[in-house]
Amino acid sequence: MRAECPECAAEITLPEGTLENEIIACPDCGAELEVVSLNPPTLALAPEVEEDWGE
Repeated sequence: MRAECPECAAEITLPEGTLENEIIACPDCGAELEVVSLNPPTLALAPEVEEDWGE
């Protein structure tokens, strides 16, 4: 499966066994990407993890 990086438009080959909501890194720009769909293969920028400071 192939998908396009939303950050740099590079074509990324998704590894066999990739699951929805999995986080992968773009080999070209290094952006962390979330697999939002497998049919069709769609990637989005992964949400930034924010610290909750124990709240």
